[in-house]
Amino acid sequence: MPASQRHLRDVIPACDGAAMNLQGIELRYVLTMHLAHNGPATIGEMIEALAGQGFQIRGRASKVISDALRWEMGRGRVRRMGRGRYGPRLIPRSTEHRIHQRVLALRAAAKLSL
Repeated sequence: MPASQRHLRDVIPACDGAAMNLQGIELRYVLTMHLAHNGPATIGEMIEALAGQGFQIRGRASKVISDALRWEMGRGRVRRMGRGRYGPRLIPRSTEHRIHQRVLALRAAAKLSL
């Protein structure tokens, strides 16, 4: 896409086919909430959980997830517990509420796309 047209793209999660593609902040929020509600998980378990909620990830899922969680580690919301295993950290209540509301909206949109 030419640089002159890049600003015209909508910044919303894309739905094609049966699953909603997650990337960026939406992916980070869904992963962070999954860890906060379910406790420590491996990357494989998180991939399965995303698929079960009607989401998918473009590209190599394990790398995309580890990159997203590395960002969240920098914010102090997620901790690395070993190779390919992550766990939750303390999230401020207002931040958790904002993330939770966004994740609920994404799940509702994913359900509609099925």
